Amino acid sequence: MKQLEQISHFFSKYFALIVIFVSIIAFASPGAFGWIGAYITVLLGIVMFGMGTTMRLSDFTLVAKKPAPVFIGLLAQFLIMPLTAFGIAYLFNLPPELAAGLVLVGACPGGTASNVMVYLSRGDVPVSVAMTSVSTMLAPVLTPLIVLLLAGQWLPVSAGEMFMSIVQVIIIPVILGISARKLLPGAVEKGTAVLPLVSVTAIMLIVTAVVALNAENLITSGAAVFSAVILHNGFGLALGYLTAKWVGLDETKRRAISMEVGMQNSGLGAALAAAHFSPLAALPSAIFSVWHNISGPALVSFWNRTGRKETSRNNSVTGVS
Repeated sequence: MKQLEQISHFFSKYFALIVIFVSIIAFASPGAFGWIGAYITVLLGIVMFGMGTTMRLSDFTLVAKKPAPVFIGLLAQFLIMPLTAFGIAYLFNLPPELAAGLVLVGACPGGTASNVMVYLSRGDVPVSVAMTSVSTMLAPVLTPLIVLLLAGQWLPVSAGEMFMSIVQVIIIPVILGISARKLLPGAVEKGTAVLPLVSVTAIMLIVTAVVALNAENLITSGAAVFSAVILHNGFGLALGYLTAKWVGLDETKRRAISMEVGMQNSGLGAALAAAHFSPLAALPSAIFSVWHNISGPALVSFWNRTGRKETSRNNSVTGVS
């Protein structure tokens, strides 16, 4: 078990680099990875079951006790990311599949990676966890509705079928995970250390499958979609922070909302795009999955460096050493 924990820690720490490496291999040898595409929804279900085992009912009580930060964050998440994606898709004149895929990942709930980033940046972890939990539960209704309103002009959208897909691959596995934690706490506690390895492996397989299925499309549309995803993520992180600042929330909540708005459940985006649109529509989600695991830690480092500088400056002013 100790060795598995070490491997899990290694994969979590170097997730972005590992995914980039295997994505290059998938791009060079698409035939070896394309078959994984048929199992994307199963892989996502595994990830969401793992997420469910980390959730507690107390995550939702924060919304009742202090609803304002969570409500503001959720409003920002389900408005900023889809509308920004819509604007970028028009700005870059993306093909219909890529435009719809970008809007789809923007309409997805927050992912668990954001909780880790908020913790590392000394942000408000309870607000982050509450936002992830509530946005996940709202996703069956809000995600299909937003995609229908914003992406319906590019591709036909069946909101009802998308609703059922989200229930099957998100809500049911999450509920099963929460139930497992409640009924089998000992077994779940023992498996907690290796859950990151399972989740990272599943996301890695999803990304490589999408890359393999889009090897030719990456050659023709790679630069445009990479630029669009980087801008999308950057706007989400920045506008999430500025929204929280504008309404007067403190620095810890600004950081939490920034990460929650900017870091999406891109695995869900890839699964829904592949199931309801096309493999090409899943490409923005796959790239997003890699990129936000680069931009998130970079922002954490920036905040921590500026925080130390601010502390040093205050100490020098007050004479504290």
